[in-house]
Amino acid sequence: MALDIGTEFVKALIVRIDENNKKGEIVGAAFEAQKISHMIAGAVTDIQGVAQTCKRAIEAAEKEAKAKTSQAVIGIAGEFVKGVTFTFNYEREDQKQKIELPELKNIIQKIQWKAFNKIRQDLAEESGISEIEVKLINATIVDIKIDGYQVTNPLGFQGKEITLSVFNAYAPLMHLGAINSIAKALNLELLFIAAEPYAIARAVDIERGGDAIFIDIGGGTTDIALMRQGGLEGIKSFALGGRAFTKRLCDNLSVEFAEGEQIKLKYSRGEISSGVKKKISDIFRQDIKVWLSGVNLALNEFSKLSPLPSKILLCGGGSSLIGIKKALESGEWTQDLPVLQAPEINFIDPAKIVDIEDKTGRLKEPKDVTPLALASLSVQLLSEEGLFAPMLRRAIRLMQT
Repeated sequence: MALDIGTEFVKALIVRIDENNKKGEIVGAAFEAQKISHMIAGAVTDIQGVAQTCKRAIEAAEKEAKAKTSQAVIGIAGEFVKGVTFTFNYEREDQKQKIELPELKNIIQKIQWKAFNKIRQDLAEESGISEIEVKLINATIVDIKIDGYQVTNPLGFQGKEITLSVFNAYAPLMHLGAINSIAKALNLELLFIAAEPYAIARAVDIERGGDAIFIDIGGGTTDIALMRQGGLEGIKSFALGGRAFTKRLCDNLSVEFAEGEQIKLKYSRGEISSGVKKKISDIFRQDIKVWLSGVNLALNEFSKLSPLPSKILLCGGGSSLIGIKKALESGEWTQDLPVLQAPEINFIDPAKIVDIEDKTGRLKEPKDVTPLALASLSVQLLSEEGLFAPMLRRAIRLMQT
């Protein structure tokens, strides 16, 4: 099961994995609305309440699939979910000695602990909490070089210096504890927890050099992932999503949240009169500017050594709001950012998620991309082979305990 516990909805997908061709099929899917007090900005605020919502979504998905499952992959996002690529240089004592497996394992373990200490320092500075507890949740090797020469498998090579770039995603212990408690309440075996921007970046096949910016606009947060040359450089989040736009509508129209949400959805689908459409557009104009400034600030935090990709890919329920895509296409928000050309904005096609086929035929919208990406990641990780996969899994296990 791929379980996307969002601020507005819980999305449960039942995934049947074919171990022979390493592909997954979605055979059951269900979305269940969250109560407004159960989640804030992507973080669980009522464990039992969210668990009950998850239970209803799971039962509906299992009913469609005509199958039950006790194993789950759960996504996590939010302001304090951090992802960054760290590059470290490791100087070997004997450059003539060929690199063997025990040495490589030792290097990766040392690098992961250095990266862990660095992210704790960064989070302490951002949050003002000196001893914030975080755990490593996802890791992947981005690049490896020996004395400046790029290699894919360093075993058997000689050399003085190994340069290793590894992408790590971390989440606060508080968030992970809530997810584990929900899984326990549902009697689920939690296979792994995944940073959702990381899952999306791995699930979309990028062309033209592998450079792209992924923007997932959820109910409570906007999550951004930056990919350069096929490698994930980092992820950033800020606490502004679709719920903020709904609240703005409620304040201006003096309606309850549920009614405001329905008006917003009808506005996005073009199901209202032109006069009402203009009024709502005027209401949202300033909020979209604030949202754009959040995107600008998040991208400013990435390395400025290389130009940012011009390809921007959108997903999440909030991305369908009229005005978001147009505002990004304007390019005004790119001031002070290292960009070479006007941004090209597209929605991620759910049908193009790798390693997954939707047998339900119902997952066709931007809001469906994140749970599909979690399903794709589950297929990838459960069938992952190669030199680094077991080392990184071991590092994650050690650093989570």
